[in-house]
Amino acid sequence: MRKLLLLCALLASAPAHAAAGPPADPLALAMSSHAVILMYHRFGEDGIPSTNIRLEQFDAQLAALAAGKYHVLGLPEIVARLKKGEPLPDRTVGLSADDAYASSFTEAWPRLKKAGLPFTLFVATEPVDQKLRGYLTWDQIRRMKAEGVTIGAHGNAHPSLPAMTPEAMQADLETSMRRFREELGETPKLFAWPFGEWDAASMAVLRGFGYAAAFGQHSGVAYAGHGMFWLPRFPMNEHYGSLDRLHQAVEALPLPVSDITPQDVLIRLGQTPNPPVLGFTVAPGVERLKQMRCYTGPGEAVAITDLGGQRFAVTPPKAFAPPRERISCTVPTQEQGRFRWFGIQFTVQK
Repeated sequence: MRKLLLLCALLASAPAHAAAGPPADPLALAMSSHAVILMYHRFGEDGIPSTNIRLEQFDAQLAALAAGKYHVLGLPEIVARLKKGEPLPDRTVGLSADDAYASSFTEAWPRLKKAGLPFTLFVATEPVDQKLRGYLTWDQIRRMKAEGVTIGAHGNAHPSLPAMTPEAMQADLETSMRRFREELGETPKLFAWPFGEWDAASMAVLRGFGYAAAFGQHSGVAYAGHGMFWLPRFPMNEHYGSLDRLHQAVEALPLPVSDITPQDVLIRLGQTPNPPVLGFTVAPGVERLKQMRCYTGPGEAVAITDLGGQRFAVTPPKAFAPPRERISCTVPTQEQGRFRWFGIQFTVQK
């Protein structure tokens, strides 16, 4: 069954990471239609710095985003334009938060509403159903939705979907959809991968639920021509919450690539080459490729081999450990302070 799902995913995405039928000028398309999407979790919950943004950091970020230089649009509009290849203003930004923590309602939404900034909340339904402390209630979610927040799906039990059997995966996603229908009267069109973890088989299952797009937790710029079921988002937390970091992210430009290998991001220890050699071809017209730099999630430099013809192989310095690892590559542009950015996340299983 899993092999069949893998084949379906590869055929549907051709390959899983690349847009089918690339345009004649992918760089021009990417430059005319791209957006930076920010991802948050908790707001003002200072005891959990890895998933929290301090309120003074968030206030400073919102002030910067609302100052006029940036175009903050809702994720549904961004996704719709990316899928059609329609233009988006340069420096378009989307805002999202995962997991439906209560501080999204008590702290984030009042600030966002006052600033007039659209927002998407990805809800894992089981913690809400169980009325766990620190999570939103369905009444609060309904109120946020009524006030303009886009509600996205984040699975039911917030599982690592690649770690599940196809049957268990299907059941979790079906439960999530059912609970949204029962509580909100409709089902979300956007999905965020729990932990940012996916593989070809889970992507094949997810596609069957009719979502318009799915988002990861790897840094990078979403652009027309990018795979719509692994769109990148820049994580924001206390460590990466400074204004310098914000501007680095929202000033980023797309680094359009194609023919990504390996075709599946799942690494099985003892069965799959580890570390993976990440291969990709950069779109024609991208300059300063000799200044490309790549790093792992913890910031370790990654060796880059120029294979010619805009093709590169990126080799991490050591094997990846479970449960996940990321690679980010950047290329400076001629515009001061702006970098082209491509990222990808690997799912690592024992």
